[in-house]
Amino acid sequence: LASFQVPEARVLVIKPHDRGSLAAIEKAIRDSDLGVAPSNDGVVIRLSLPALTEERRREYVKVAKNMAEDGRIAVRNVRRDARKALEGAEKAHEISTNDLERAEKELDKITHDHVEAIDKALQKKETELLEV
Repeated sequence: LASFQVPEARVLVIKPHDRGSLAAIEKAIRDSDLGVAPSNDGVVIRLSLPALTEERRREYVKVAKNMAEDGRIAVRNVRRDARKALEGAEKAHEISTNDLERAEKELDKITHDHVEAIDKALQKKETELLEV
């Protein structure tokens, strides 16, 4: 759709391959929650990225926390669906009660490991964002 260039440390230049999509790209950037104002010269779109203030860093941390919570919820939903499938298999006598208990323990361990990985990634990103 477009090529991107970084002529300076805080400037991003977007050059659409089709000039007709210039307005749509500019509108999408303006409507996004990026906090940057695009400038259009008819050929390219220039984005001047502001320096990260403490307030903006904290906003990014909040966004990262929301994404991490969405990830945790997704992992728990997968666990719930897997648990339903296991219980259905046990009711259909495809697996024994012991196999069900063993599988549920393994499922809980896997879920815990993935939630822990999400938490570690969040902590690393939060440290990275707040570092000046």
